[in-house]
Amino acid sequence: MQKLLLFTSLLFMGCASNHTDSLPEGFTWTLSVKNSGNPAVSYSLKAKKSGKVYKLYSDTTLPADLLLTVKVNENKILLNLTVEAKRNCDINFSGVYSPAGLSSASSEFLLPGFWYHLNQRSPESAPGIKKGSTWMVREDRLSSPMAGVFDSAQKVAFVILRNNKVKKDALMPYEYGEILLGAATDLGGIGFTSDAGNVGLLFGYPFTEKPYTYRRKLTLLPSLTAFNRMKAGDKKQISWEIVRISASSYSEFVEKAWLFAFDHYRPEPLPVKLSDDSVKQILSGYFKESYTECGNLKSSSGVELRIDSCEKRGVFEVGFVGRVLMNAYNALQYGYEKHDSLLVKIGESIFESYGKYGFNGSGLLREWIDCKTGREADIFSLRRQSEGVSALIHYLTYERKNNRTHPDLEKKTYQLVRNLKALQRTDGSFPRKFDAQFTVKDFSSGSTSTIIPALIMASAYFNDSSLLKTAQQSALFLDREIVGKADYFSSTLDANCEDKEASLYALNSYYYLWLASDEGMKQHYLNQAIKVSFFALSWYYLWDVPFAPGQMLGDLGFKTRGWGNVSVENNHVDVYAFEFPEILRWLDEQTGNGYYSQMADVITSSMREQLLPRKGYLCGIAKPGYHPEVVQHTNWDYGKNGKGYYNDIFAPGWVVCSLWEMLTPGRTREIILPNR
Repeated sequence: MQKLLLFTSLLFMGCASNHTDSLPEGFTWTLSVKNSGNPAVSYSLKAKKSGKVYKLYSDTTLPADLLLTVKVNENKILLNLTVEAKRNCDINFSGVYSPAGLSSASSEFLLPGFWYHLNQRSPESAPGIKKGSTWMVREDRLSSPMAGVFDSAQKVAFVILRNNKVKKDALMPYEYGEILLGAATDLGGIGFTSDAGNVGLLFGYPFTEKPYTYRRKLTLLPSLTAFNRMKAGDKKQISWEIVRISASSYSEFVEKAWLFAFDHYRPEPLPVKLSDDSVKQILSGYFKESYTECGNLKSSSGVELRIDSCEKRGVFEVGFVGRVLMNAYNALQYGYEKHDSLLVKIGESIFESYGKYGFNGSGLLREWIDCKTGREADIFSLRRQSEGVSALIHYLTYERKNNRTHPDLEKKTYQLVRNLKALQRTDGSFPRKFDAQFTVKDFSSGSTSTIIPALIMASAYFNDSSLLKTAQQSALFLDREIVGKADYFSSTLDANCEDKEASLYALNSYYYLWLASDEGMKQHYLNQAIKVSFFALSWYYLWDVPFAPGQMLGDLGFKTRGWGNVSVENNHVDVYAFEFPEILRWLDEQTGNGYYSQMADVITSSMREQLLPRKGYLCGIAKPGYHPEVVQHTNWDYGKNGKGYYNDIFAPGWVVCSLWEMLTPGRTREIILPNR
């Protein structure tokens, strides 16, 4: 925390002697007034100073007084707006701040957890530069209600942050257009513009979404403008803070923007009621309830289930959202620890079946099977195969320690790693997908980081230094193309865009490389991990979004702080953590920067039990232990239900695996560094 405070003091150094209450150049203001049944009328506002307050006015008589106080210093502008209704009215206020000298040709933007650079990798049916150069969104879409612009030519950035408490939200009667809210909301809108060479930051109250509102996965609807209903005499106060930041690169911009937001919100861990073992005991119910058979394969059924039944769907998925093998290992290890013979039997039978029947003729894992339809994936993914390798190494290491050997499974696992290794390209990258003949079917290199942890674990287990060298060669690709360009994309299998898991896998990779490599390379891998960490952190909520009365998540008292948004395409939060808190604590050990460990505490305390289904507290899920996946915290849905609820279909397999790993730190370190 000391280094964070130092950052803040340096950022604002010299400010005390340069305070002013004069409004800087570059602001424009608009008030829109809506009369029910009629199109809204918008008024451009002028600012006139009266004492220490600015009055925003129009040549036309307005239904509300708008008074603005301003505090300015060398690097910071604090705006406090008071709106007082003179008569009953429905209004929307918006502002634009266009700092002088910014160029649209060299400017990139940040909406944390939603927009990076220009979102140039997003498909045309998701938010991105292909659909418009001006974007404004609801604040609850963002992990911090913040927008930023970075000019790479000027090496300068500006960030705007919502400054006052946001506690209430209202149900919306329509999905787009001009919307009259029947109840009070605190949510505003925030964003950026780079239209016709005019670069600036957008802010307003209540929320506006333009040029589109993102209603569901790959579905953009027309723009949305909400109007706050005020009675004569009502007052509303809204505050924003704008900060100027010097940054040499987009990475440094993201780092400083995140530190600014963290220092502002200072998220605290949630109270913890359940012990780690109590959480695991509840989650272990998933291992027992989901266990099923499909011919000669045995597995947990944790993909494409319904939340209202949690029935055994019969889809087996080795990695990604299924995590069949890692869950089998977790069940086995916990079963031995708790002397639970059923859990041991489940874990053993799954590994035995996959050892005998889980590999195809090419030596690849049969990574996705639908038992009810007989469908089976014939295009294979680097990520699922790599996550399968990691789970197998965990299992084989545990068995070896307990004097149980599986030579045939060892042989198949080693051959699988060698097969994957052969896919590496001359630049160090790996393709995303391929067929059984190892013909590349998806050339994207965004998944390269997903194989690095598996290579390093296999190198340690099989004592094969060539696998570590392959991982190190891939790290050179990450250095150059991913971290060097701050371009974290396409690590998932259901989205082709900027996403959280790409940054997390890159971070995992550098952590594993740091563990496995000699002293000469450790500092480099640590430095790279630090750069990546701020992109990973930027996806995780630093604040608690509000919910409207009657929305289930709000009624349960759900707090979003510590949960991570998913990707540009999938605009919901989930408990993707795995080793992230462990790595954050490692970064704290290496740097002494207390915000790492504090965020680890926030994440673990927030994810572990808030929505954990258990007896008497099922959280909208049919069975205990089946933790929800698609947690819809903003005006978006994955296909069903919307804000405050879950999608009707979910994949608890990976969720249970994530929470379990979060609560069991150090296991990978023990494989890579068995004697330390």
